[in-house]
Amino acid sequence: MPEVDYELYKLITVGGTDAIDFLQGQLTQDVSLLEGAGQLPGAWCNPKGRVFSTIRLISQDDSIGLIVPANMADRIVQRLTMYRLRSKVDIGVPSDEWADLVNSDEANPAALIHAGVPTIDETNTEQFTPHMLNLDKLGAINFTKGCYTGQEVVARTEHLGKSKRRLMRYEADHDGIDVGDKLSDGERQVGEVVNVVGYDLLAVAPVDLHDHTLIVGESTVVPQGLPYEL
Repeated sequence: MPEVDYELYKLITVGGTDAIDFLQGQLTQDVSLLEGAGQLPGAWCNPKGRVFSTIRLISQDDSIGLIVPANMADRIVQRLTMYRLRSKVDIGVPSDEWADLVNSDEANPAALIHAGVPTIDETNTEQFTPHMLNLDKLGAINFTKGCYTGQEVVARTEHLGKSKRRLMRYEADHDGIDVGDKLSDGERQVGEVVNVVGYDLLAVAPVDLHDHTLIVGESTVVPQGLPYEL
């Protein structure tokens, strides 16, 4: 079983009679499906359609749990509170009581990279659209649920067809690569590192270069494919 760093995530709870409607207007996922599913992936976008944070939604007895990157937890609570307005919603403070709610692979950075699942936290927030991160392929976006923050941009991308830039998994020949480092084809910058653990990384790059070996600093990175179709 993969080793999990229990300090990487926090649990925020959202309860109250308006909890579902409130979150429905914020997140990319259809929160009304959560009771039947138990848990679902999702994201919170800014008004420009860039992902503020990735989120795992958990159905709880009297609330909805949001498992979020720990370094985003306080910012997420602050934003939720700001958007709450007159909604009858109770927002719980971030806690560490999340580990028993998810499979260890869903909270292990290396396992997530191998699964092609991005993590958006304070190191890469508001840089990428959901389609760039393959969230549409990972079931984190519902395209029939109605309006939410950033929905117009996300819907427009979906209706225009295939996204030209998407997430791909790579293996580097050297470590020392950081989130935000640029990928090059040898002549120009073509992409950006989203997540990295050791030699393994996820990066957004043009789809037509997904089968090409690229360069990050002094390293070459070789595409490893993804466990799902783009």
